[in-house]
Amino acid sequence: MRLFLDTLYRIALWLAALCLATIASMVGVQLAARILDGVLALVHLPTTSFVILSLNEICGYLLAAASFLALAGTLKAGVHIRVTMVFGALSEGTRRYAEMVAFAAAAAGVAYMTWNLASFAWVSFQFNEVSTGVIRVPLCYPQAAMALGAAILAIALTDELVIVARSGRPSFRHAEDAITVGKEG
Repeated sequence: MRLFLDTLYRIALWLAALCLATIASMVGVQLAARILDGVLALVHLPTTSFVILSLNEICGYLLAAASFLALAGTLKAGVHIRVTMVFGALSEGTRRYAEMVAFAAAAAGVAYMTWNLASFAWVSFQFNEVSTGVIRVPLCYPQAAMALGAAILAIALTDELVIVARSGRPSFRHAEDAITVGKEG
């Protein structure tokens, strides 16, 4: 089970990275085309007028997908912003229960958010809702990517809840401790 979950988190991170690389590639191609057109105009040659239609809109959808898909992996790596000052002031026993309550509440909240995001994507799919840009992107795709990322985060939060219940420490605690002590790296 551990191998499956770690693989799931890693795949989600790779999908997020792929979304970001796609954004960078699309913007880079558009920028190169503008530079080429500028150079061509300087030497009085016809310009290409190359434009990636709906670039802003598509990049926005990819960024939303990347943001949600990266949530679980960043949680497991210990790089989410957490209130460690509060937890640091607690004894280990009290901290364990506070962590469990925090993970349970977060998992419940994210599960609720996942349900609503998935419902939203399903309704968009049923009604064939599309974006308003030049390229008509079916809205169910970016919404489904957000729902998938939220679902994987809910799984990761539940995973951490089980880990804390069993061992008393979240899996990323060593990363937090290294940062607090100043040994990040």
